[in-house]
Amino acid sequence: MRAEELGGRGTWEKVATEGLPFSVNSAFPSEGFEFWSLDVNGGDEWKVEDLSRDQRKEFPNDQVKKYFVTSYYTCLKSQVVDLKAEGYWEELMDTTRPDIEVKDWFAARPDCGSKYQLCVQLLSSAHAPLGTFQPDPATIQQKSDAKWREVSHTFSNYPPGVRYIWFQHGGVDTHYWAGWYGPRVTNSSITIGPPLP
Repeated sequence: MRAEELGGRGTWEKVATEGLPFSVNSAFPSEGFEFWSLDVNGGDEWKVEDLSRDQRKEFPNDQVKKYFVTSYYTCLKSQVVDLKAEGYWEELMDTTRPDIEVKDWFAARPDCGSKYQLCVQLLSSAHAPLGTFQPDPATIQQKSDAKWREVSHTFSNYPPGVRYIWFQHGGVDTHYWAGWYGPRVTNSSITIGPPLP
């Protein structure tokens, strides 16, 4: 991984294809769960599936070929990003306090309802929360359009002391069908850049 300036915008972003950090990249989960903590692994457990040709046409990023899928009991997975280890030094995080943008994509199946959830926390060196983004769980009814939905949030003007970012997502199908009928998640990202004027 490397930090780089992109497009003359002065944005710092780290990109990896092996899991979460910078872009928190579950867009390429071919290596499975190596970089994730499986916090809750219910039902038939987490699984990686290929995006079908039709799903790829609908997804806004043609680089995404796979996704993670949940089951009939809750499935949650997480990663903790160590900002200093990724090149974001303490003075930068305490003085500049660059914006931290988090994004995630999720979709239901058309034949089964599901519930998706996301929680992202900015953590101190002692892992105390300094900022939290936790939208209400999204419930998608059976016979939905099964379209991919994006959820995003930008942390700005957070207190000094942020040293880690904890990212957790997952869900469950709402009909408790054996197999993998819960929400699909992919193309997750964390982007760190300068605060907007």
